[in-house]
Amino acid sequence: MLTVRPAMPEDIPAIMTVLEAAKGIMRASGNLHQWVGGYPSESVVREDIRGGYGLVVVERDRVVGYFAFIPSPEPTYATIYAGAWLDGNAPYHVIHRIGSLPDVHGVFATIMDFAFSRDRNIRIDTHRDNRIMQHNILKHGFSYCGIIYLSSGDERLAYQRIIGA
Repeated sequence: MLTVRPAMPEDIPAIMTVLEAAKGIMRASGNLHQWVGGYPSESVVREDIRGGYGLVVVERDRVVGYFAFIPSPEPTYATIYAGAWLDGNAPYHVIHRIGSLPDVHGVFATIMDFAFSRDRNIRIDTHRDNRIMQHNILKHGFSYCGIIYLSSGDERLAYQRIIGA
């Protein structure tokens, strides 16, 4: 059974292993341009943990997944192009930096169950080449909303789901 708990500093080596495995999955599926240049770094994970946003997915005391669950506002979501948010005014949470080990199934669903048990309004984005993530996002009821740009200028496809909307 998969569970979610706050990430702790002592989890960082396992988290970095998860994130490296996720990069391997991305590269193997043709997504060569997301999470490059050392991102997400250990310092990013440490900041997530310090902020109370870093969470791990655990199976029998083994860290098998990682994500950041951050309350709004997300600065890069302030402007959306070629579309619109389902609700541009209501508070929301954003999910960033999802990663899992390749031999574990159900991590994305566990993350979604956790997220929607805490907020009915969730936003998420991914790289255009990340077909696996796009599939999972749509499978879990998100609507494609448009394009956002990261502070680096990189494009991302943006999605939102509001329970009860």
